[in-house]
Amino acid sequence: MTGADTKAAKPRPGTIGGVVGAPVAARADALVERAVTGPDAESVTMTAPFTGLRTAVLPQISDESTRAAFARARRAQPSWAATSVAHRQRVLRRLHELVLSRQKEGLDLIQVEAGKARLDAFDEISATALVADYYGRHSARLLAPRRAPGALPVLTRATHTRQPRGVVGVISPWNYPLALTAMDVLPALAAGNTVVQKPDNQTALSALWLHELAGEAGLPRDAWQIVLGRGSVIGDAIVDESDYLCFTGSTPTGKRLATAVAGRLTGYSLELGGKNPMIVLQDADVVKAAAGAVSACFASAGQLCVSVERIYVHESVRRRFLAEFARRANALVMGGSLDYHADMGSLTTPEQLRAVSAHVDDARAHGATVVAGGNPRPDVGPLFYEPTILTDVPPTAAAFADETFGPVVSVYGFTDVEDAIARANETAYGLNASVWSRDTRRARHVATRLKAGTVNVNEGYAATFGTVAVPMGGMKESGVGRRNGPEGLLKYTESQSIAVQKGIRLRPPRAIPGAVWTAALTAGLRLLRRLPGR
Repeated sequence: MTGADTKAAKPRPGTIGGVVGAPVAARADALVERAVTGPDAESVTMTAPFTGLRTAVLPQISDESTRAAFARARRAQPSWAATSVAHRQRVLRRLHELVLSRQKEGLDLIQVEAGKARLDAFDEISATALVADYYGRHSARLLAPRRAPGALPVLTRATHTRQPRGVVGVISPWNYPLALTAMDVLPALAAGNTVVQKPDNQTALSALWLHELAGEAGLPRDAWQIVLGRGSVIGDAIVDESDYLCFTGSTPTGKRLATAVAGRLTGYSLELGGKNPMIVLQDADVVKAAAGAVSACFASAGQLCVSVERIYVHESVRRRFLAEFARRANALVMGGSLDYHADMGSLTTPEQLRAVSAHVDDARAHGATVVAGGNPRPDVGPLFYEPTILTDVPPTAAAFADETFGPVVSVYGFTDVEDAIARANETAYGLNASVWSRDTRRARHVATRLKAGTVNVNEGYAATFGTVAVPMGGMKESGVGRRNGPEGLLKYTESQSIAVQKGIRLRPPRAIPGAVWTAALTAGLRLLRRLPGR
């Protein structure tokens, strides 16, 4: 079967009327006013992936205006840090409720800007609510000063504290504009920092919507500022002015930013590229694995950093898996309506459509077989591309090792699980992985041997993505640092140790010979080994 069998949603009148749909068009201008602007701001017009029509006109500010935004954030930071952690938690908990109660507007914005199916857009709503709730409940515990055993029992009192870094710079991508904004910005604010964020122009309205809700929840406006502009114009200002930099994007750009930040000796976290593998073991439930693969590969049209692009299936079940997988992929309904009718939306930008088409065409030219999909679908919308399954992709094809970032997956067979593990790890990336088996103990063992920051058993990515209490991030060239969990909060803090010494000094008085002093301390050190908790 090929892409001719892939279904398209019938046009649903009234869902995207006028320019981009009345609800979104009415809100765009008000949201844009929340962005930082300046006397020298130019403008750029953004378009909707579903239709190619205008969504918003965005101000593109200068280097000077960006630095001025950082200056305002730096002035606001001491006051925000002086508020109690309990107060900051209350702001996040109120934000959690606002996101859920106002989700229809958020869903419309995400769909119109990013081109997602509505269920994929809801993933962003739920992730944002989960992050706000987690840090709204646990920040005080995670940031609380911790006592530690002192050098001398009773006489030395040691405390480990966490201090906010200052002003955090956040550079966000277009593919998950709401969820990744929340995952990066909210813990930075919870830790007592202020934030200057640069979202991608394509999906800036989604970030501005969350910014508006945060203001309603009680966040001071200067505590989180959103700047819009081209990276070539304002990128240097963000790197120069940030006390900590958080970036999500391509590996080459991440490397350049890391080099620039290193010269300032400030911290950074980077979530970069991925070529994520899925392993289907011999005893896996083939039907469930195929259904899981559809979500793992084609959610958000494959434009998800943790989506699966390589599947290794045991030869004993490969034919059955491939048939079921292709059947389900071809049954997906593509469409661009602002409801839950479509299973898969479109690609987000013309550049992404060209990149996906080039990978599939190149794979064909190198002898790959197209099992499902393989074609753009301009009949559905300007940036739609069919969910595509390839086999026989050789190492010479670009899709073999390079990240596609679209609805394209390559399927390979294996007979030895050791070979499958080795091939899954044979990549410069290490972001996410998936293992499928009825024997979860065996699957967990395979998972521990995969070089990826998150590994899901009998799920593609959602189990770890949705468990915000555990860290998420990449190994190797997939990045540095983690978001979510305690690490996602503590990375935005400086570690500080304070020790108060009472009574006896830790250096000998003049009246006591050094040999006597060190002998006494040696005896004391041996005694300390026997004390519980030391």
